[in-house]
Amino acid sequence: MNTKILPASEIQQALRILKQGGIVAFPTDTVYGVGTLAFDNAAIESIYTAKDRPLEKAIPILIGDMSDLDKVADNIPEMALRFAARFWPGPLTCIVPKKRTLPPAVSATETVAVRIPDHPDALTLLRAAGPMAVTSANISGQANPSTAHDVYDQLNGRIPLILDGGETPGGTASTIVDCTGEKPVILREGPLTMENLIFALE
Repeated sequence: MNTKILPASEIQQALRILKQGGIVAFPTDTVYGVGTLAFDNAAIESIYTAKDRPLEKAIPILIGDMSDLDKVADNIPEMALRFAARFWPGPLTCIVPKKRTLPPAVSATETVAVRIPDHPDALTLLRAAGPMAVTSANISGQANPSTAHDVYDQLNGRIPLILDGGETPGGTASTIVDCTGEKPVILREGPLTMENLIFALE
């Protein structure tokens, strides 16, 4: 496979690949992500192959607007809605009950991880494509990429397109918080701390 690097403005090229069941890498506010349409099970499975990602690891969903949350989640906890109102767009991923229409390749459990990234190129793509299954654009276990060339170094020949939006401003993967219980539980430390989350609930 020939991997192209194009300017992030080449959204139409990315949309063509996505609609054909392909996967695309693009910048977010944290690190570069690689993803595909959230309801295309075969395309999501190809992300696991491209990254050498263990199949038991779920893939988060990125959305471009709060109005898309209902498309991927059901019975959304009040806690998650309050976090979303405070921290989205931003580096917080919320674990919420999964919409049954999501394909099994997204998650083998009853939950799904969702966030809205705070990056103009990511938001432009997501608002045009709809919800996408997206994870960091690296070989599983290797360094998270902060530039298009970082992605190319790891995924060249594995994906068709990398959208180059310059260096990502964050460089650290998002905080992941489980919102399905009575209290928030951080599953992955990131830019936001438990103190930040508790403050948002007060």
